[in-house]
Amino acid sequence: MISDDVMELQKLFYQTHEYPDGKYKDRVLVLGIGNYLMGDEGVGVHVVQALSKEKLPDFVDIMDGGTGSFDLMPILAQYPLVIFIDATMDFRPPGTIDVIYPQFAAEFPTVLSAHDVGLKDMIDALEFKGELPKIILVTVSIKGMIPMRITLTDDVQKSVPAVVEKIKSIVENIKIEK
Repeated sequence: MISDDVMELQKLFYQTHEYPDGKYKDRVLVLGIGNYLMGDEGVGVHVVQALSKEKLPDFVDIMDGGTGSFDLMPILAQYPLVIFIDATMDFRPPGTIDVIYPQFAAEFPTVLSAHDVGLKDMIDALEFKGELPKIILVTVSIKGMIPMRITLTDDVQKSVPAVVEKIKSIVENIKIEK
């Protein structure tokens, strides 16, 4: 039997937060996706941590999106543009960086790391609801996942500053209309 305290904590954890319509219409979200406990698979989270130490334009929000669950939908729906950072297992050299401008969920690479089904399903759902923001996907090639490791391999770690610079370049060239 689950105690009342645990039930209340679960309600708090799973509740859908209300985000005021229009509050983020002049903002850009940079969202790091990945499992921090799976080595290189968590590169998106590592990049977001590095970005948190950088000076970014005032209209940019950064967020650790974890493994990209449906809980992110109400957040993503509020932004006109979301920049995802994620690992991909595409058999290219580890640390290879790509920038992709998908317009539909079907245009996402099929080789995103472990959470690809959930991320694509979330994008499909946002598209279906008419709430899909514009998306820029920055991927970092990885060789594989390393369970119970919070550090990145050397090749992927070396790519983090380049991804940070790429994100900074992208957001510095964005014109926000108010």
